[in-house]
Amino acid sequence: MLDLPFTCLHRPANSAVRHPWLLVLMHGVGSNEHDLFGLTPQIPEHFHVLSLRAPFRMGPGAFAWFDFSIEPGGERTIDEAQEAHSRALLEQAVPSAARQLGVEPGRTVVGGFSQGGIMALSLLLTRPGLMHAGLVWHGRLLAQAVPYIASADAFHGKHLRVSHGTHDNVIPLAHAQAIRRQVQALPLHLSYEEFAGAHEIRQAELAHTVAWLQGLSGAA
Repeated sequence: MLDLPFTCLHRPANSAVRHPWLLVLMHGVGSNEHDLFGLTPQIPEHFHVLSLRAPFRMGPGAFAWFDFSIEPGGERTIDEAQEAHSRALLEQAVPSAARQLGVEPGRTVVGGFSQGGIMALSLLLTRPGLMHAGLVWHGRLLAQAVPYIASADAFHGKHLRVSHGTHDNVIPLAHAQAIRRQVQALPLHLSYEEFAGAHEIRQAELAHTVAWLQGLSGAA
C-alpha cells in the first residue's frame, strides 16, 4: 500500500521493467478513482498507473477537486480555497508516489479528465519540476493559476497533451483552444488534438493518447 494523502487505485508496472514510468490520473467532478482506472488495460505496461480520488465528497461515490458554480452568463466561479488545498495535496503526493514506486525523476506523467484535467494543467504550469508531462482531456485553464505560471526556463523538455471534443457541451472547445494559446509562448512540447465528440474520452482519442505516452517513454 502506498502512503499518500489520497484514496487511490494502483496498477503496478510490469515487474520486469527496469526503469518504470508513473501515470497519475484524476477523475472529473462527481466521479471517483474507479472511473479512469478502467483505462488501465490500454496503458503501456511499463507505466505504474495511479488513479486518485478527489478529496471533497459530493455524495455517495461522488467526489470533486473543488466546488464551483455557474453564473447566469455562463461564467464559472470556483471555490479557490478547495482548489488550492487539492493542488497542495497533489504537490506532496506526486513526488511521494514516484519515490515509493522507484520511479526515477523525469518519468512521471500527470493527467486527468474534465476537472481532473484542470488540476493536471494547473500542476504542470505552476510546478513543472514535479513531472515530465501533463495530460489534459476535456479540461480548461483556471484564470487563478495564470499569475503563478513558472518561469519559461522551467518548461524546457516538458510535454503537454491537450485533447478535446468538438461538441463538448460541458467545457466548450474554446477552452482547449485557450490553453493552446496560453502555452504557445512556453518552450514545452505541445500535442493538441480535437476529436468529433462530446464530453467523453472516445476510443480514437484514447488510442492517440496511448501513442503519445509510448512516444514519451520511448524517447526517454
